[in-house]
Amino acid sequence: MHTDVVSFRTARPGDVAACVLIRGQTRENAVSEADLNAAGITREFWAAGVRDGRFPGVVAEAHGRVVGYCFGAAESGEIVVLALLPDFEGRGAGKALLRRVMEILRGLGHQRLFLGCNSDPAVRSHGFYRHLGWTSTGQLDKYGDEVLEYTAEAI
Repeated sequence: MHTDVVSFRTARPGDVAACVLIRGQTRENAVSEADLNAAGITREFWAAGVRDGRFPGVVAEAHGRVVGYCFGAAESGEIVVLALLPDFEGRGAGKALLRRVMEILRGLGHQRLFLGCNSDPAVRSHGFYRHLGWTSTGQLDKYGDEVLEYTAEAI
C-alpha cells in the first residue's frame, strides 16, 4: 500500500509535458502523445490553453512529481480530461482532482458541467462518475463516448 502524501495545486503550463506522459500511462483509456497530436492536442496547444485560461486545471503531486491531473474547458463547462497514474488510483486523488476543477468551472458561472465517458460498465470511469452524481444525457460525443452531466441541482 502506498503511503505517499498527495498534494494538489493549480496546473501551470510547465506541467503539460508530465501530463502528456501520464495520459499514455493510465490503466484504462491510455492515449499516446502521437494520438493526442493527431487529434490536434499538442504540448504547445495545451500549454497555451493553460496559460491563457481556456483550460483551467489542477495537478496532483507526490514526492515533487505530477501523478495525476484534471482539466476543464472554461468556455463550455466540459471536464476535458481526468488522468491518474495507476499506483495512485483508489485513494481519493481522482475524486479530489475532479471536485477542484468542478469548483473552478462553477466559479466561472457554469450551472451545467459535462464530460464524455466510456459507456461500458466494465470500465472503471463508468461507475466512478455515476457514483459522484453524474448522470447520462443519452447522447454520444464525437468520440462515441456517452455524455454525462452534472447540474447545480445535483449538489
